[in-house]
Amino acid sequence: MSKINLCNLPPWVIASPHFNENPRPIEIQGVRRAHRFFFSRVEKMDSIDDRARAFGDYMDVAFQLHQWQREDSPLSRKSLRNSYVRYLRGWMFDANSAEGAALKGWVESRIGIPPTFHKVPIEDVHSQAYASYLADRMRGTARTSAINAQFDILYEFIQCELRRREPGTLFHTLYRGVHEFEEHRVLERTGRRTCLVRLNNLNSFTTDFERAFEFGTKILEARIPYCKILFRGDLLPGSILKGEEEAMVIGGDFHVLVRTH
Repeated sequence: MSKINLCNLPPWVIASPHFNENPRPIEIQGVRRAHRFFFSRVEKMDSIDDRARAFGDYMDVAFQLHQWQREDSPLSRKSLRNSYVRYLRGWMFDANSAEGAALKGWVESRIGIPPTFHKVPIEDVHSQAYASYLADRMRGTARTSAINAQFDILYEFIQCELRRREPGTLFHTLYRGVHEFEEHRVLERTGRRTCLVRLNNLNSFTTDFERAFEFGTKILEARIPYCKILFRGDLLPGSILKGEEEAMVIGGDFHVLVRTH
């Protein structure tokens, strides 16, 4: 666990099972203040489509993502095209890609939770597996237009949408299909079908129990705090993930129910 992060709560608190059962809002340092005019504007919009459109337009302007066609240099054009959209798509196709490493890197730098799996299990920050992940992370973030800052705004926007659409709700039951527990450390067996597991620092879940079986023969059912949701497909109309059931969940230690058909 990292000793520092860039949010309002320490890493060991955010990762703990106590926090995951008794969550508090997570705020990325300075993001709401730096972009207060944008957040103030979208809070006044009643339409989901209008808010989603305003988010896309703001990201385009704030990070000049719409200007790539005007650049003469191939590297400059590539940098401006490397928006958050590319990384969400990359995660969709392969969470162990360079884009996946960049997203895991955002969780590590902002939240303070390092990955426990990237292609292979990562035992600690001194391992070869961690060095390999860092190489992918550096490759994934090279020549980008402030990609971590883009993820910051994405996270805060998604949190605003969750609070607005489902006020007073703290948890969402989500499902993750697995074959084995290679990517997740079982910390404690708490019952015949229940256990405490350490999830990777970023994970794919779905709201659809049946769809989770497309990804494994066992289903991890978990009660996920809304503050641990980085992205959910239904919160941006026309989502670039596979479907509206997709969710990207920040990890830590969770009590889960293991289900099969």
